Amino acid sequence: MSEQNRTEEFSVNGDQVVEKVKQLIKEGNVRRVIIKNEKGESIMEFPVTAGVVGALLLPTFAALGAAVALMAQCTIAVERRD
Repeated sequence: MSEQNRTEEFSVNGDQVVEKVKQLIKEGNVRRVIIKNEKGESIMEFPVTAGVVGALLLPTFAALGAAVALMAQCTIAVERRD
């Protein structure tokens, strides 16, 4: 049986990005997260592998916070497993 993926996009303020990404990862079926700027250009992308939780993602969250700190608006694209 082949696994299919679907992509969802969320528009958020720069100061909400880290919390939104944490919320999405807790949902459990996220494969990849892509952060895009106002122009739709990818500024950060990272895979979310099964079993990666908590402290293992802290460096990613720190880098994510720094990358979007000055952005007013950005888009989070989430690739999910069906």
